[in-house]
Amino acid sequence: MEQVQLQATLRNKEETGKSMAVKLRAKGFVPAVVYKAAEETLSITINEKDFLKAMHTSAGANVLIELLISGDTADKKHSRTVIIKEIQQHPYKDNVLHVDFYQIALDEVIKVKVPIVTKGEAVGTKTGGIVERIMWEVEIECLPTQIPEKLEIDISSMEVGHHKIINDIAVPSGVKILAEPEQIVVAVEAKKAVEEVVAVPEGAPDEPEVIREKKLTDEEAAEEAPAAEEKKPKEDKKPKEEKK
Repeated sequence: MEQVQLQATLRNKEETGKSMAVKLRAKGFVPAVVYKAAEETLSITINEKDFLKAMHTSAGANVLIELLISGDTADKKHSRTVIIKEIQQHPYKDNVLHVDFYQIALDEVIKVKVPIVTKGEAVGTKTGGIVERIMWEVEIECLPTQIPEKLEIDISSMEVGHHKIINDIAVPSGVKILAEPEQIVVAVEAKKAVEEVVAVPEGAPDEPEVIREKKLTDEEAAEEAPAAEEKKPKEDKKPKEEKK
């Protein structure tokens, strides 16, 4: 597994908060945290461009990162080996807003998710079949240095109606897949061309009007109720019959 170095700066309490985070991002930096079970969480700052460069390795999001933290007095080496646990991105600008790093030990087993890729071309596609992916990634357990970049599953022999399961994945030594062995990963399905014939009654318009019903929230329904009562016609009261 590829390992890269990334410079970081320790943040104090005065440098945390929403307003400070906005200022950091404006300068090309990203607020981040480093945490580990039973240990104090560190607030740090990283350079966004350097972080994205580290992400663009063959290991992708599972890259092992050696954080070189300036001002980290809790660690004499001023470096911590981490993996990326979570990345928060802007909804439409795609820039990084925040990163969570998890500190690891190279001799301790960890759990991560890795992508599943298909190998070969299914023979069933030559007879009109379509390859349908059920799973795109799977959680595994292994040492940090044994994390594979991807897991391959050979589909070249698959015909229409066939499927491949977790047990069919080629698993490297030292890696354990944390999923049910019989879980379906990929299948080859037949093309289904369904034609619906709708009978149009005589005199019906060519393009019937489409009425869309608006679903109201509880608050909107409460507002609509009084108005509906006002529009509702009053029932005619029958006159009482006079007693003879």
